[in-house]
Amino acid sequence: MKYKVHKLNIKTAKEADVLEDFLNNLKGEVVAIIPNVETFFAFYGAKVNSILIVEKLR
Repeated sequence: MKYKVHKLNIKTAKEADVLEDFLNNLKGEVVAIIPNVETFFAFYGAKVNSILIVEKLR
């Protein structure tokens, strides 16, 4: 089996359409979606700045 990892940069939480379009255009099966979370000021806040998508190729 072969896997491919894609990185999708996220600027705002309102980019659900971008993620939906990306997922619908994948050829293989999505195995995992892993958010990259950045914390601010010693855990007073956090935001997702990118998402890793693991795709299992056929």
